[in-house]
Amino acid sequence: MRIRHKPWARPELLECGFYIDNPDDYKGRWAELYPKKQPFHIELGCGKGGFMAQAAYLNRDINYLAIDIKNEMLGLAKRNIVKAFEKTNEKPENVILTIHNIELVSNMLGKEDYAERIYINFCNPWPRGKHKKRRLTHTRQLIQYRDFLVDGGEIHFKTDDDELFEESLEYFAESGFEIVYITRDLHNSGYEPNLMTEHEKMFSDEGIKIKFLIAKKVELKEMPVLKKPKSGKETIDV
Repeated sequence: MRIRHKPWARPELLECGFYIDNPDDYKGRWAELYPKKQPFHIELGCGKGGFMAQAAYLNRDINYLAIDIKNEMLGLAKRNIVKAFEKTNEKPENVILTIHNIELVSNMLGKEDYAERIYINFCNPWPRGKHKKRRLTHTRQLIQYRDFLVDGGEIHFKTDDDELFEESLEYFAESGFEIVYITRDLHNSGYEPNLMTEHEKMFSDEGIKIKFLIAKKVELKEMPVLKKPKSGKETIDV
C-alpha cells in the first residue's frame, strides 16, 4: 500500500513506550519486554493497526507483537492502539510495535520466542511471477516462521485475493502446515470471533468475498532445497 510521508510518525514512535526500534537485539527474549508472562501472538504487516488495536484491547491475557516496514503505518497503528485503550483510561501493556523487513524476520525472532499464533492480514499479493517469492505466505517465508512458531502453533491468514489464497494453500502444504479451517466467504461462514480490519471492511463493502484459513504447524517431512545465491545467503529454492 502506498502511503504519504508523515514527518511526525518516526519522532512519535521514538517517544512511544510500546515501540521497539532495534528489534534484532531482542531475538530470543521478547518475553522480557512484557510485564506479564502470557501467550505470544505476532501480526506480520500490521498496517494502520486496525486489527491489532482491537486484538490487544480485547485480549489482555495475550502478549502481541505487531511488525511493519513503514514508519508511517506504525505511527498510525500507535495512534489507533492508544485510542482503543483510552476507552478505559489505560495504557497498552500487552502490545509492542516494531519496524522490520518481514522477509528477514528470522533476524529478530528465534526458537526461544515461542509464538503460539501468527496473523497475516491482507498482505501484498505480489501477482507477478518474479515477485511471488516476496509474498508473506510464500514457502521461503513460512519456513522462517516455523523457527519461532511452537509445534501445533497456528497461522491465521486473510486475503481478498483469489490467486494468492489458492497458491498459498500449496505453500502451506510444502512448508509443513495442515489447514484446519478454511472458508472462501468469511462473512457468511459463521466463523467467530472475527476482528475486521480496515482493508476487510473496504473490500467487503465492494462485494469482494474475504478468504480465510487457519494453518497448524505439523511435522515437516521434507525440507525444501536450499541454495546459495551470489550474496552467499541461503534461500529456499521452490
